[in-house]
Amino acid sequence: MKLVLAAAGFYNIVWGAVVILAPNLFFDLAGMARPNYPELWQCIGMIVGVYGVGYWIASGDPVRHWPIVLVGLMGKVMGPIGMAKSLWDGRFPLSFAWINLTNDLIWWAPFTMILIYAAKENGEKKRVFSPDIQDWAMRAKSQFGISIIEHSKLRPVLLVFLRHVGCTFCREALADLSAHRAQIEKSGTQIVLVHMGREDTSESVLAKYKLTDVPRIWDPKLSVYRAFGLEKGALAQLFGPKVWIRGFQAGLLGKHGMGGSDGDVAQMPGVFLVFHGEILKSYRHQSAADRPDYVALVSEIIDTQPLS
Repeated sequence: MKLVLAAAGFYNIVWGAVVILAPNLFFDLAGMARPNYPELWQCIGMIVGVYGVGYWIASGDPVRHWPIVLVGLMGKVMGPIGMAKSLWDGRFPLSFAWINLTNDLIWWAPFTMILIYAAKENGEKKRVFSPDIQDWAMRAKSQFGISIIEHSKLRPVLLVFLRHVGCTFCREALADLSAHRAQIEKSGTQIVLVHMGREDTSESVLAKYKLTDVPRIWDPKLSVYRAFGLEKGALAQLFGPKVWIRGFQAGLLGKHGMGGSDGDVAQMPGVFLVFHGEILKSYRHQSAADRPDYVALVSEIIDTQPLS
């Protein structure tokens, strides 16, 4: 996204400069009569150049500066419409319409994709960082009667939201946590699980991976999931080709198997590093088959710990 906006900024600034310095150039190339008032065409060049400066600024943080992208896209949609009307009326020759290709049409797809991504990111930030909702969720207590925020005040918490325990990817996640538990805890980080299934079923699965002593939050209504911005997955996220391939790898080759659904099969998982009630890092699954690197999530904490 940053590269696209930087390129758009560079192009607009150069195009605007050419129009300002040589206002008759494009008319000559198209075989058209030169305008009686080139100053008006130069004003268009200045406007395009200003847009270029805006794109250059937006390239620093596309999500934050999405209004600049939106205004730019609106201009790039209206330009070809105006050109089409002029061609229909016979006021411009077809040889002049090529300007719309480089000025407008080639930017439609990338600008639209940037706006879609920005809308998604800003929506997630609003859900995750709403102070009231987050404060409420942090008070959820584990089987030991200690809340998430209380755990996080003692030491950093790797808060792992699981899928239903019948899911092969949930079992793979538990196996990964069990395998790297010593390394994670050596960093001073406490693993805390959030699950949605029945306590008895979940405990039997956790016992298989030697994680029954790990603090866990029971969230059958998925309220804590929602408070951390974790929603239900789309069809492709739950049943796409990657999910089937990874399901075969984890379920059969990895020998994690599958069980009956014990919870909402559409609920997406996620991982958060929490310290003193603040989210330091997060990993939101883009598909049910994603496999987080739990050690990497606590790597900064590991790097700051003295060697024993």
